Amino acid sequence: MHFWLPKDAVKEHFDGGFAKNGFLERRSSMSDLIAAVATPPGTGGVGILRLSGPGAAQAAARVFRPKGTRALPDAPDRQLLYGTLLDQAGQALDTGLAFVSRAPHSYTGEETAELQCHGSPMVLSLVLDALFAAGARQARAGEFTQRAFLNGKLDLTQAEAVIDLIEAETPAAARQAAGQLTGALSRRIDAIYSGLTDVMAHFCAVLDYPDEDLDPFQTQQLQEALQTQEDALTALLQTSRRGRLLSQGLTCVLLGRPNAGKSSLLNALAGYERAIVTPIPGTTRDTVEATVTLEGYLFRLVDTAGLRDSDDPIEQLGVARSRQALDQADLILLVCDGTQELGEEDTALLDQALDQADTLLVMNKSDLPGYGCPMFRAEDTAHTLSVVGLSAKTGLGLEFLEEELVRRAQALLPQAGQRASELLLTNQRQTDAVRRAAESVARAGQALEQGVTPDALLTDVEQAMAALGELTGQNIREDIVARIFSKFCVGK
Repeated sequence: MHFWLPKDAVKEHFDGGFAKNGFLERRSSMSDLIAAVATPPGTGGVGILRLSGPGAAQAAARVFRPKGTRALPDAPDRQLLYGTLLDQAGQALDTGLAFVSRAPHSYTGEETAELQCHGSPMVLSLVLDALFAAGARQARAGEFTQRAFLNGKLDLTQAEAVIDLIEAETPAAARQAAGQLTGALSRRIDAIYSGLTDVMAHFCAVLDYPDEDLDPFQTQQLQEALQTQEDALTALLQTSRRGRLLSQGLTCVLLGRPNAGKSSLLNALAGYERAIVTPIPGTTRDTVEATVTLEGYLFRLVDTAGLRDSDDPIEQLGVARSRQALDQADLILLVCDGTQELGEEDTALLDQALDQADTLLVMNKSDLPGYGCPMFRAEDTAHTLSVVGLSAKTGLGLEFLEEELVRRAQALLPQAGQRASELLLTNQRQTDAVRRAAESVARAGQALEQGVTPDALLTDVEQAMAALGELTGQNIREDIVARIFSKFCVGK
């Protein structure tokens, strides 16, 4: 029994709930004409409207009057025409450009049209209303890219790369998404899938035609083939942390006793007053987040409530969320008051931080009398510990902390050179699929060593191929597809 669903079957059955046989049913919406404003809300120099589906060129022609004699539906593919945009009553609204792209040579694989005008929200709204009157409906979030996927223009990893590219916050993240959009990850997965197909094809032949004179795989050869694919999957799986850090940034948690200056440090690094700062301990009741980019590296700073025992139920909730943030930390800044001796509470927090993630000790308040950085003996900690002294209030010494943060990021995410363009898994869905595939291939190898019959061994191989099919979208459930494309903006 085969578990995977070919892409053409997805296209035939998608967009209408999960059928009893596990295949995706098709809704009539794939035959609909959709339209949306593709540029962000607000005023701008240029505004763009897009259409996709049957009759896109004719609908666009209803709201666009070319200056020349050639009508929009008669224009060659992707040839810009200059003309006037019209409202629903045929009144002129603006001048602009338009073009059509016919199936299958378009982004969605369907007939598409695009209208460009000045970026007036009112003009765009009136033209969109005119398109609705011409037979289009409002596109859902990500529906253009969803149709590109269903029509075989993109696989699912490439579709995810589209949103990664849109949301990229650093040059390295943009380059990584652009590489994945070209199909680099897909090609790696296809090579592994093909290797597993060769293994399965041989044993299917052995099982289906036992009377034929077929030379069975030698056990050693089969073990080597499975090991090769397991190694490839394991290597890919090991990129998941770097991929997450590249796309989401390093989660940097600010930890420390109440009133140590965590919120002041967050504001200093962010460059604006993101967190409320008062001399009253316990002011921060919840985690407060801000993002900052240092030399091309993205850091997600998380200011936590001071970890202490409290009878205040609201503060207790804040402390609980602080502990949850620690579990997700890639880097911890333990902020201490440098005007006070490190006490048992500081030491306990330091031990907890060092056990949790890479840790920097930040001695704050260097602008105050009585300030001093602690000295550590070798036996005080089993970890290498960096200590940075600064004043979050005045900014004195802040550049040394930023340099240290960049050094830590460089160790994880080189921006240029041989590792900058490597294939990375960039989200949890991809990581889970590759992990399941690797586990299934490993089970197949173990079964072979134990002398399990080929039909039982093939079950594991099929499960690995099914997981890889989920990764690229060869087999995928509607709820997962809907969740992926719901993250897109309308118009893309």
